[in-house]
Amino acid sequence: MSNPITRRTALKSIATTSALAATGGTLASSTAAAADHKSTSKLGRYKHSACKWCYKNISLEEMAAKGRDLGLDSIELVNVDELPILTKNGLKCAMVWGVPGGITEGLNDAANHDAIAGFMERELPRMVDLGAKNMICFSGNRRGQSPEEGLEVCAQGIARFIPLAEKLNVTVSMELLNSRVNHEDYLCDRTPWGVQLCEKVGSQSFKLLYDIYHMQIMEGDLIRTIRDHHQWISHYHTGGNPGRHELDGLYQEIDYKAVMRAIADTGYTDFVGQEFMPTEDDPLAALARAIKLCTV
Repeated sequence: MSNPITRRTALKSIATTSALAATGGTLASSTAAAADHKSTSKLGRYKHSACKWCYKNISLEEMAAKGRDLGLDSIELVNVDELPILTKNGLKCAMVWGVPGGITEGLNDAANHDAIAGFMERELPRMVDLGAKNMICFSGNRRGQSPEEGLEVCAQGIARFIPLAEKLNVTVSMELLNSRVNHEDYLCDRTPWGVQLCEKVGSQSFKLLYDIYHMQIMEGDLIRTIRDHHQWISHYHTGGNPGRHELDGLYQEIDYKAVMRAIADTGYTDFVGQEFMPTEDDPLAALARAIKLCTV
């Protein structure tokens, strides 16, 4: 376990960085330092990420430039063409966005398979060349489809691109979303169904994105579920419930420190992505608090 980084240590580090900049370091040397950073700023037992869509009033360039001082190793849910912006600032992308059809038109409809497979064939190699290793995908909405049929059709669609993912040593992750509040009719809305799909596909290159906020709404029992099924989970998202706002809000019901400790105890060392919508005037301050809360 890494030694925890205190507020005093963090401030000292920031001050040192500022002092070095004041001595006349060149833009080239700053860029080189950023490129060398990779994931060495990891706080605690895993790495920290944030979803760009939650910060719509902040450009990706600004967020990436400030990210390392916030404790970030990654900014995610950006498309492949945006990855060089992160690399320039010493950041990774824990989860790449862009699959055709988005959330509602997913793998459970065979009519979507050609477009999704074509996208994966084109973008997975580009993603790897630009330093990313995880692509998001979605089940799609049911529209009267049974869970059993949806499972079969999704597996057929995944079979179209999973050999390439295995060859490239990358992961394609289907997100678990709630169908009660935010994504009505979404198929992959419970962990057991997602695990069944993973088992049917039978590849380490296909796993689940476990969104803690969404699964609190659908299932609860977060820690037991994580302990029982962590081998099928490639990535985690946060969000305060109810509302998907700050994790430390007055009426938030999830004990994130306990959940994060349970995740770390499974041996997970990859990224936890902050995916909450800040309500306060300084959204990056809220993000910094969330990273501190989730550091174990």
